[in-house]
Amino acid sequence: MKHSLNITGKSKKIAGILIILFLIILDQATKYLAVAHLKDSPAFELIPNVFELYYLENQGAAFSILWGQKTFFVIITGILFLIMFYLYLRLPEKNRYVWVKLVLVLLMAGAVGNLIDRCAHNYVIDFFYFKLINFAVFNVADIYITVGAFLFILTFCFYYKEEEIDEILPFLKKKEK
Repeated sequence: MKHSLNITGKSKKIAGILIILFLIILDQATKYLAVAHLKDSPAFELIPNVFELYYLENQGAAFSILWGQKTFFVIITGILFLIMFYLYLRLPEKNRYVWVKLVLVLLMAGAVGNLIDRCAHNYVIDFFYFKLINFAVFNVADIYITVGAFLFILTFCFYYKEEEIDEILPFLKKKEK
């Protein structure tokens, strides 16, 4: 007798929410470790002159833009999170849309991970630093956001057709005359 596992749309959505929670916990755990082991210490070189762990308290966004604008970041993050969560819940239950779900999961986890820092500390804890190219210091939540944004661009430019985008984002659908 052959058994098949039939996972409902509701179960898939709950699984996605649990993944978001796991990713947030992972982000916060790495930031806890950064505070415990890197704060008030010299940088820890993993690859000499290339990559190091370097503790930084960032009150801005990427590359420290909009420094000290906590209220702005909290409001924008909250609004964007609600929009993404709404889209996540409204996505069609087709395997074709798994990439959109992944993008939303990564973006939401990254947004909440950094939002927790902003609310708890008034800054975001960053600790990864590519010294070789003098790249901005970043954290795990930033990785989620960057990978999610990259996947968003790839999937919406090269994977989905216009009618599928209309199904994903029906409020952007062009009205026919």
